[in-house]
Formats: sequence, structure tokens, C-alpha cells
Amino acid sequence: MPAASERIEGALWGLLIGDALGVPYEFHPPFRIPAAAEIELEPPAGFSRSHARVPPGTWSDDGAQALCLLASLLYCGRLDIEDLMRRIVNWYEHGYMAADGLVFDIGTQTSRALTAFRSGTPAAECGPRRESDNGNGSLMRVLPLALWHKGSDADLIRDSRLQSVITHGHVRSQLCCALYCMWARRIMQDDPDPWSSAVAAVRSCASESRELDLILQARTFGGSGYVVDSLSSVRHVMNAGSYEQVVKAAIQLGNDTDTTAAIAGGIAGLRDGAGAIPPRWREGLRDAALFQPLLAQLL
Repeated sequence: MPAASERIEGALWGLLIGDALGVPYEFHPPFRIPAAAEIELEPPAGFSRSHARVPPGTWSDDGAQALCLLASLLYCGRLDIEDLMRRIVNWYEHGYMAADGLVFDIGTQTSRALTAFRSGTPAAECGPRRESDNGNGSLMRVLPLALWHKGSDADLIRDSRLQSVITHGHVRSQLCCALYCMWARRIMQDDPDPWSSAVAAVRSCASESRELDLILQARTFGGSGYVVDSLSSVRHVMNAGSYEQVVKAAIQLGNDTDTTAAIAGGIAGLRDGAGAIPPRWREGLRDAALFQPLLAQLL
């Protein structure tokens, strides 16, 4: 089993590399995604890459917001959602925690939430709360909370839900974040069945059993931006094998490739440790010096 420090390092590198690996393939349907052997930071010749002006190896809003969360936790020593929201605004307006300072993508719900925050709405009230507002924007950034958190399971579940509401306020998005964080915690604890154990922990703390059942009964894995499909897709590709096989399988689902690969890459990196991530991808990740001091502080 990898040491705890290896797992934490693997999780952060794994999230950012999964994100960067998926960026050029975003929005493409599965049948247009290259074969697994051809999926790299630089897509194969002739592939019509998304975000064509973005250099290979650049993480997107997924990685940037995850780093905003990590920086906020380390600075405040607690989850301070007002501080976190200010950092996400700083990312959007000035490129804070973006590789090369480059901002090139933002989700619809996050954009609406930032508009509300800049207009004076408290962070806890900014996230849209309709059933149609269940994008994956809070799930994609939440992993650093599980890596940093030292509180009880109930505390981690509460905080994972709270960090969601600033951009994605619906209970379904909150519960997906809670499940993902508890899954990560159980992996770090070497639980023999980390997913089932995570589900039991969230069920014991959450009163919204109908919503939780809706999430758990989902059998879709289309790599879409819907938060339930994202979580289900990640659970599906975790059976693909190694870290490299997991993130490539996530990208081959098509559609929201960077986010699916970021969420899957964080969990696979946590499971396997930093040593399991191909060196060529670590070397090809742009602006790694930006997050390495945060990682050192976290460790």
C-alpha cells in the first residue's frame, strides 16, 4: 500500500493531470475520441482539439478551483466559504491558480454564482438550487477538502456539502460531494470496500434518503456534466486498472472529458500513489511550480 504522503501527492497530481489530459477532448462524443493508446496531453495529428489555443498540459477551471479550495483551507485553517468564493472570483477575473494565468472555461452555474457574489450575496446563498442546477462544478473541486480534513466523518460530510452550496446549492450536488469525500477518506484508511463504507457513513448523516437513493441507483456513465452521471462515470472507470487506464477510460466516455478525468484521476491517484502516475505526464503538466508549495504545506 502507498504511504499516506504518496497518496495525497498522487491525488493532487492525479486530479490536475486528469484535467489537463481531458481538456483537448472536451465536448467530443465517445465515437470521436481516439483509441486509448493515442490519448495523450498532445492529441494525435488530425484530431480536432477543443480549446485549440490552450497549450497541451494546461489544467482547466476544475484544477484551478480545486487549488483555490486547497489554498483557502491552508490559509484559514478551516473551511471559510467567503474566503473560498473570493479566491474563485480572483481566479475568474485575474487567473489566480490557473496554469499560466489562463482562464478559458467556466460552468454556467458557477458563472451565475459568481455574479451573485459580486453583487453582495453571501457565499452560502450564491449557488443555484433548482433541480436543473445539478452540474458537476462543486464535485470537480472538492477532493482537497478530503485530503486536508482531520475532523470526524460527520464534520467532513457537513463541510463537503457546505463547499458545494456556494456554486451548486441543490441537495443532490451536496450529497455527491459528500459521497466522493467519504470515498476518498475510506481509501486513505485502507478500507476493504471504501465505496460501500462511504455510502453507509453518508446515509447515517444525511436526512435526504430519497435524493441519496436516486444518486446510488444511477446506472448511467456517459461522462456528462450532470453531477450524478459524473460520479457514476467515475465509479465505472475505476475498474479499468491503473491510473493511466482509469483516466484514459474516463476520456473515452466523451463529453465533459476534462472533469470526468479530473474527478477519476484524483481518486485513482489517491488509490495508487504518486509513483503510479506516468512521468511523461508529470513532466508535461504546465506551471506545476504553482501548486507544489501548496502540496508541500499540505504534506
